[in-house]
Amino acid sequence: MKPYSRIRRTAGPSIISHPTRLPKRALRALVVASAIGGLFACGVRGTPHPPRLERPARITDLSVAQVGQSLEIHCRLPQLTTDGERLTKPLEVEILRAVAPQGAGLSKLEPEVWTTLMRNEWLPYAQDNNLSYSMHLTEREFHDWRGQTLVVGVRTLTRGFRHRALESDPSNLVEVPIWDVSEPLGSAKCVVTEKSVDVQFSPPTRTLSGEPIHDLAGYRIYRSLTGDAGSYELLGETAASPYRDGQFEFGRAYYYEVRAVFGKPGHLAMSDASPAGKVTPRDVFPPAPPQGLSSIYSAGAVELVWTANTEADLAGYNVYRLDNQTPQRLNKELLRTPIFRDTTAPPGKTLSYYVTAVDVSGNESKASAPEEVETK
Repeated sequence: MKPYSRIRRTAGPSIISHPTRLPKRALRALVVASAIGGLFACGVRGTPHPPRLERPARITDLSVAQVGQSLEIHCRLPQLTTDGERLTKPLEVEILRAVAPQGAGLSKLEPEVWTTLMRNEWLPYAQDNNLSYSMHLTEREFHDWRGQTLVVGVRTLTRGFRHRALESDPSNLVEVPIWDVSEPLGSAKCVVTEKSVDVQFSPPTRTLSGEPIHDLAGYRIYRSLTGDAGSYELLGETAASPYRDGQFEFGRAYYYEVRAVFGKPGHLAMSDASPAGKVTPRDVFPPAPPQGLSSIYSAGAVELVWTANTEADLAGYNVYRLDNQTPQRLNKELLRTPIFRDTTAPPGKTLSYYVTAVDVSGNESKASAPEEVETK
């Protein structure tokens, strides 16, 4: 029991105060542990690096167009910072605007923030970093700004230390004269002809502000193969109805929208799109009647020949003989070439023949001019 009583009396013997009393194995373990602790301490120490500043690069391809009572804004969002590094922080988009005084240069304008879009707000309108956003003008804004020129820009930003904004330089500025465009036109009517789909529409009668139409520059025609929103592509322009679309296929559905265009070249605005007109063209148009039919009786048969038709969808020809004024088709299958030999022609008679052309849709032309021949 004496050893235990001696330990209790001391103030707490330590390894440092009595190193000679430790076994050599314990001393070696202590040295190794101290060395490892020193290594780990060196690992956490070092010169701290400041966080990387992600200031977005400037947008340079901004375009803006007035459509109805909205401004359609298009640009490519930056993917890099001003120092060429890749952006990793969430991007915010600021739309800037100013009203340009008459005769003022753009360089002297300082557009103010019109609206700010957080990432979740602009993301639904972006595809492959290309942003297409519609900024609707309120009734008050449209009333105050029509007839004036709006200057629009875009700026992006990220958030740095303590949520501090790191803003890009403003984009290129775009002048947008605000025109008093018309309301959407009525539904387009589509009339199919052999050579085109004629898109017909009625001109507008009133502007959005209720005034008579003025500054009308023409119309733009848009076409889609599905009718889905965002699938319409500009097909062409016309000064008046109708617009003839010659680039179509029979049996395929097409959707057409029409927009009225206002303003002057370089500063144009459009109405909202008309309701879509849908059509599926059907080929009900027969080929032209064959021309130049001639005949000769030789070796107990009638030889017929005529000028070939030039229709791209031509399928072939039918040959008819009049027997007691009743037409009888002589060929069982469509003839691919403009020639036929009638070996069933009865001798000693005056026979009358005619030819028709047939297209791939089964439309048969009117009869050619008749041809008479005497059999001997």
